[in-house]
Amino acid sequence: MIAIKNAQIVLENGIIWDGVILVEDDKIVNFGKASEIEIPADAEIVDAEGAYVGPGLVDIHVHGFSTYCTCNNIKETTEYYLKHGITSMLATADYLWDFDELMKSIKTAKEAMKDNKIVKGFYFEGPFINVNYGCNSDKNPWSADNIPEEQYKAFVDEAGTLAKVWITAPERPDIKGFVEYARKVNPDVKFTVGHSEATPMQIRAMGKCRPTIQTHSMCATGRIPVYDGTRGYGPDEYCFKEPEVYTELICDSLAIHVHPEMQQLLVHNKGFDKIILVTDSTMDDCPNPPDLAHITDLNFDHNGTLAGSRLTMDQACKNIMTHTNAGIAQAFLMGSTNPAKAIGMDEEIGSIGIGKKADLVFVDDKFNVKKVMSEGEMVC
Repeated sequence: MIAIKNAQIVLENGIIWDGVILVEDDKIVNFGKASEIEIPADAEIVDAEGAYVGPGLVDIHVHGFSTYCTCNNIKETTEYYLKHGITSMLATADYLWDFDELMKSIKTAKEAMKDNKIVKGFYFEGPFINVNYGCNSDKNPWSADNIPEEQYKAFVDEAGTLAKVWITAPERPDIKGFVEYARKVNPDVKFTVGHSEATPMQIRAMGKCRPTIQTHSMCATGRIPVYDGTRGYGPDEYCFKEPEVYTELICDSLAIHVHPEMQQLLVHNKGFDKIILVTDSTMDDCPNPPDLAHITDLNFDHNGTLAGSRLTMDQACKNIMTHTNAGIAQAFLMGSTNPAKAIGMDEEIGSIGIGKKADLVFVDDKFNVKKVMSEGEMVC
């Protein structure tokens, strides 16, 4: 038994000041006010020293950092991200990988996941995207119109039920066959709309396979003008309007991906309970454009286009507090609870509750990470 005391416990619906959390093996067995929780005499004591203790952060969209990839270097990436409070993540495949590279990465990651507690499955950013959107688009090896059935069936079969999320561009002519097969292989898989200029009508036409998440809102999206001088409507407008759709947000320090005014508009439309903070951290190492040479948490491609970020989730949580009126509780909601719900894993992770995984992160009021617990073990 481990007893965490002197904690400000961050819940989905509030904060317990001066709380206690009891952990046994890898589960939370009790929590509450210090005055109401009896600490067993033989419990190991962990003093939170007044830190906020919330659920471990969940990054569903993260490619890697430096030279390390979340699919091909699971050991190195999870060790790095744990220090930043990420206790659950999805290994994110890249749309720039050709068929052989994609298959090899799936197999490599599957083998590594057998001994890894942090990586819960795959997020496939491609290949069923609109090739006109996103960084390094001129290097995309996939067809813009038709990916052979034997190829997509091969990588869908290889990923199996570990495929938690597939990104889609609903305007693609070959999308229907793919999503139906992906749902057949894994009935619980989630689809996103991203790297797309689909109209709301095209998105709705996906029927039971329509996206429930938007990939990095307001980034790599387009819209087709209706008339000269008018604004068209695309994935952003659809997701702003649909109350059940979660929207990913890359929240970098200077709000280069999404301007603060647009972040506040997103909060106004979706509420804090439908926004998912993601890092979209990548391994691109091209130099920053001269006017952004001072930026340290962004990546760029060889054309000077934004290519994801160098963010970690603790930084993203801190940034959303800077750019909107979010507080600590809302940051945990967007950085942990919402992503867990969006991928259907909220009964296990994403919030503090009896019987849930003892994945906990200790932070100060500026969201600086002090301690991390992963499945009942203090890891840093």
